[in-house]
Amino acid sequence: MARIQTLAGEWFEPELPNRLLKIAGDIRDAGGRAFLVGGWVRDALLGKACRDYDIEVYDMAQDALVPILSKYGRTNLVGKAFGVIHLAMKGLSLDFSFPRTESKVGYGHRGFVVHTDEKLSFREAALRRDFTINAMGMELPELTLCDPYDGIGDLKTHTLRHVGPAFAEDSLRILRGVQFASRFECTLAPETVELCRTLSLDDLSVERLFEEFKKWLLKPGRPSLGLRAFLDIRLDEYFPEIRPFEGSWEALGGILDKMAELRDSNESGAAPLTDSQKMEFAFAALLAGSAGTSLKFLERITNEVHLLKVVPPLLETFRTLDPAIVHDAPALRRLAVKLGGLKLLCLLVKCAPRGFYACESTGGTDFATTQNSNFATAQNSDFATLQNTDFAAVLDAKAREYGLLESAPQPYLTGKMLLDLGLKPGKQLGEIIKASFELQLDGKITSAEEAVAWARGII
Repeated sequence: MARIQTLAGEWFEPELPNRLLKIAGDIRDAGGRAFLVGGWVRDALLGKACRDYDIEVYDMAQDALVPILSKYGRTNLVGKAFGVIHLAMKGLSLDFSFPRTESKVGYGHRGFVVHTDEKLSFREAALRRDFTINAMGMELPELTLCDPYDGIGDLKTHTLRHVGPAFAEDSLRILRGVQFASRFECTLAPETVELCRTLSLDDLSVERLFEEFKKWLLKPGRPSLGLRAFLDIRLDEYFPEIRPFEGSWEALGGILDKMAELRDSNESGAAPLTDSQKMEFAFAALLAGSAGTSLKFLERITNEVHLLKVVPPLLETFRTLDPAIVHDAPALRRLAVKLGGLKLLCLLVKCAPRGFYACESTGGTDFATTQNSNFATAQNSDFATLQNTDFAAVLDAKAREYGLLESAPQPYLTGKMLLDLGLKPGKQLGEIIKASFELQLDGKITSAEEAVAWARGII
């Protein structure tokens, strides 16, 4: 198996299917050349495993390649206009393409004419790529590097630099720059920033916008660097609903990085976040300074109902939360009902900058900076056992104590219980259940048996 030297100077043996290597050998024997291209090459140089194999075939016509691939499995020309042949084998699927050029002829991401030409050089074909770090190839089977635009140099300096003028023909690349800046901890080259500022996102669909925002916020990396690219390109003018946190973009970047740290952590006693919760948490962090405009922004980029439903009230609560609520169990229960549990709120509070929340019981001193305070002297005894901690920890502890972290309280009293007591279906059932639930949230009803006894007493 061929090895490559990573940018860190270590030898890395990437995982390559033997069938792919055999196919590459057959292509070479027939006079062609097969290159792994795109993200696989970039990730391999970073020492990261990648199983997304994109193969570009040079010096061989389509009619000559199909018989070679057919020996290994079922072929399908899935993109005639783009010259892409899909090879399906047992346990493995591969896409083979031909070098091509692209010309912008119409509006939107489909307004391209593609010309395949197996005689193009790798350098010529790579001109259609977005960034230099994605414009490298490794010739199979030896994994010989082809790097016509110094992608390695830009990887070493953590620079995102566009390859050429073709970059401007696909406006999605603006947002790709943002998410790549986060994922690979890069900054945009000055000339790339200037080019991006001249482009518009108006031709992009909601779906395409949303996918790039998700990659920025949910893939591993440093989202604050994506935010820096976002601001460098002046996308805050295109998305004015995204606002700095308390007047500080740096503070918002810190919230995003803390979100990324907490998103995949599995704290003791807490269930891992679901995929939906990770998305809600991520977009809440992005919009931490934008409680009043969060719904407007989300409606611009997505049709995901759960985001539209969960994020705005979560942000409203986050921005108006009074630390004194940890003394008020009924208020915490009602807050859990509003938010469907307190888990996302607790995580978002943990992302807040030090000093954002203040505690009235300590004379307005914030929890985060009272490391030497003695909470035992506070008016509420809850703080006696939570000395030298911060508001986020206190809120989390209370949410766990009352069973409010993972889910909201549910009414003990049900319609069936009332029917069993002899009540007839109607509006009265709902009114009794609501009144019982209010008492439950106040802590005056603590079980289903007590709820039934209370209902029996008022019927």
